[in-house]
Amino acid sequence: MIIVTIIVFVIILGILIFVHELGHFLAAKGLGVRVEEFGFGFPPRLVRLFKKGDTEYTLNWIPVGGFVKMTGQSDFEAVDQEEIKDDPKSFLNKKPWKRLIILSAGVAMNFALAAVLLSVGFMIGLPAAVGDDMPANAEVFDQRLQILLTSAGSPAEEAGLNSGDTILALNDYVPQTVDDVVTYANEHKGQEIEMTVERGDEVFTAPVEARAESPPGEGPLGISVAETGRVAFPWYEAIWQGIKATGQLTVEIIVAFGRLIASLITAGQVTGEVAGPVGIAVLTGQVTKLGFVYILQFTALLSINLAIINILPFPALDGGHILFLLVEKIRGKKTEKDARIENIIHLIGFALIFALLAAVTYKDVARSWDKIVGFFS
Repeated sequence: MIIVTIIVFVIILGILIFVHELGHFLAAKGLGVRVEEFGFGFPPRLVRLFKKGDTEYTLNWIPVGGFVKMTGQSDFEAVDQEEIKDDPKSFLNKKPWKRLIILSAGVAMNFALAAVLLSVGFMIGLPAAVGDDMPANAEVFDQRLQILLTSAGSPAEEAGLNSGDTILALNDYVPQTVDDVVTYANEHKGQEIEMTVERGDEVFTAPVEARAESPPGEGPLGISVAETGRVAFPWYEAIWQGIKATGQLTVEIIVAFGRLIASLITAGQVTGEVAGPVGIAVLTGQVTKLGFVYILQFTALLSINLAIINILPFPALDGGHILFLLVEKIRGKKTEKDARIENIIHLIGFALIFALLAAVTYKDVARSWDKIVGFFS
């Protein structure tokens, strides 16, 4: 399973980054910017595949994502403006609105990828909460009681239960609805409940101590449960549902980001969990056990997250480049000195991002150490 998880993780990460860079590439080509290199994977270079027109297509050693190198655009060194000042194919010589499109195209492609994945998911049946308000042409099958969330430090988390697990029984009792689970847990406060759950093809029993006293907003078990099922639509409706779900998820993620930033400013700490590469790898292992449609849904969610993060006005991100473009539009064409300052700021931004990534990775390892050990054992 470990090999499968690693392969799935690399494929997901590779697709997300590659699609993002493909957006920049297609926009640059379409708007007449010379693309000097389109790399599959990250350097160092393994081999040059071929050259077509002005563009070298290369294969690189690190097998995730890709990159686009355009004339007149670099994050790591100041561009010699004297050298490219008369070059009509230089990124810097294009009108601001064209550069804005090129800089935004990666984010747009990540949103488009999410919509495509969710649309395909709805064609074959995507896991979703079900209720009486389902569209008339929706086909619902494989209904179950599923754990949506396990609260940090809760009895359910300590027992090893995960999001996506299906509840089959509580002791000898077989619940049929969410209310059944809530009622049974409340009736057995302070007692151990043998929870039988299904995870992918695996069925197991976990002893969970139902708390006599629970934190506000949490029940005795510390889980959020919903009646879910696989929901499928005719292909034409599935496309619309995929687009609509992408919009809804985007709003929810933006709201979550807003709360996270607000808590950081007001309380000086991050409430909730933030996952880095290690955390995402652990989640990938859990999702892979659940099946293909869950991987589709998970990849779509990550694609939306990547798009939102990249559009933030922070140095080194696409949003940071767009911010500097707006500054240039207000102040006028930037000088070589301005370009050098901008590059320094982007380099600082990269350093801060990697520092944050290291901190989040450390928290991931500390929080998920037992899962990681179990994952590799």
